[in-house]
Amino acid sequence: MTLSILAEWLAAALLLTGAFFSLVGAIGLVRLPDFFMRLHAPTKASTLGVGGVLLASMVLAATQGRMGFAELLITLFVFVTAPVSANLMAQAALHLRVASKAPAPDDAVPERRAAD
Repeated sequence: MTLSILAEWLAAALLLTGAFFSLVGAIGLVRLPDFFMRLHAPTKASTLGVGGVLLASMVLAATQGRMGFAELLITLFVFVTAPVSANLMAQAALHLRVASKAPAPDDAVPERRAAD
């Protein structure tokens, strides 16, 4: 096998991995019941999905003799901005007192702590 065929197989595997994570993020966005859970699925899974696609692009760029500098910058931008934007949205939702359907942990409720 030549190097370009191996690079194409690696790029295909990275594309499939990225597509899988993007699909998981999209399904989580549709299926999860409240804002905070819906915020978690796309920010984590879709970031990995975009990362897989960009890594595949970098591998193919390397086989063509390019450095893939644009892909590297896009990857850094996505990995920096996605968690920051999710944190800002979560803080805004907390400030607006958006209700969550998730149960509160035992150590967050004073009545449950006192029972121990």
